[in-house]
Amino acid sequence: MYIVISGGGKIGEYLATKLLHNKHQVAIIEQNEKKIDHLALVLPSRVLMVHGDGCDSTFQEDAGANKADIFVATTGSDDANLVACEVANLVFKVPRTIARVNNPKNERIFRRIGIEAVSSTTVITRLIETEAVEGAVHAIMSLTQGDLVLTEMTIGRGDIDVKISDVEKMGKKVSEISLPAGSLLVAVGRGGSLEIVNGSTVLYPGDAVICVSKEGVEGSVRDVLLSL
Repeated sequence: MYIVISGGGKIGEYLATKLLHNKHQVAIIEQNEKKIDHLALVLPSRVLMVHGDGCDSTFQEDAGANKADIFVATTGSDDANLVACEVANLVFKVPRTIARVNNPKNERIFRRIGIEAVSSTTVITRLIETEAVEGAVHAIMSLTQGDLVLTEMTIGRGDIDVKISDVEKMGKKVSEISLPAGSLLVAVGRGGSLEIVNGSTVLYPGDAVICVSKEGVEGSVRDVLLSL
């Protein structure tokens, strides 16, 4: 895969090293000239390095965002990471955008606008290495003996103009959600934590939920959750 990384700090460098080891093509956009010089010394010459602002479409184009399979923003600024991913998605139609989130409180709004938000470099690497099912559904495990599938799904996919205060008003109790037969919500992840779901649990757009379902039902579950 061809992967563009915005941010050439320690996390961007580590991520690039892991991706190169796994035979991916990598381009890095970094605004700090000293960091660019450092990356040129420690990374192979086949890595394309662009000196510029990762939020700027011109520099994203120089990095090959128009042909990227994945765009990853790893800077220390949540605002910059959000903007960079939005530019990659809206201007260059990059299929997947992943952002490092420094403040766990921002995870929900990132996911609400369709950006995969994570706080761990290891998780970012795993996300890239795992093929995602269409529609923000990630197959975690296939329980083949019982024909069950354990999946992670992100609730809702809205417009970029949604405010955090609006998201808070859009919560819905699990007991009010009509899921297809053969499916069960078991856990919800938000703010860097994971909690068991029960009927009184309130789910919000942007939450990541873990679901157990019969094989072949996960698509219908996805449609229900994305409509919330």
